[in-house]
Amino acid sequence: GAMRHLPYFCRGEVVKGFGRGSKELGIPTANFSEQVVESFPSDIPTGIYYGWACVGNGDVHKMVLSIGWNPFYKNIKKSVETHIIHTFKEDFYGEILSIVITGYIRPEKNFDSLDALISAIQEDIEEAKRQLDLPEHLKLKEDNFFHLPEGKIVNNC
Repeated sequence: GAMRHLPYFCRGEVVKGFGRGSKELGIPTANFSEQVVESFPSDIPTGIYYGWACVGNGDVHKMVLSIGWNPFYKNIKKSVETHIIHTFKEDFYGEILSIVITGYIRPEKNFDSLDALISAIQEDIEEAKRQLDLPEHLKLKEDNFFHLPEGKIVNNC
């Protein structure tokens, strides 16, 4: 299921999400707008993925991505949230986020507690770091997709 859509290239503007990632979880995420979320293949399985991300024309970093309904928070709209494995000094709402999803970690699931959710996310991050060091994933870090032509804003996937 998940693998036949990968690698998946997507680009879109970062919008304000629910504000939970950084505040409750200590794991900041960048959210795509609804239009971008709706442009994802409808049959791409929900769950946790990994790949590469780049903000604007910045450096390319490892990332973990969640596609789904966030059962823990009982969302009614599907969301796509990217946690970039890098510490940014400031928020980047309104910037263009370019991502390449290269692999799938696990299906979405509910958790009994916030602690259980946080610990699962930490494990996902460690798994992503390991996988992204493999040559077949590493090569996508250098993909031309990440080099936006100067001054050109691309606002769709």
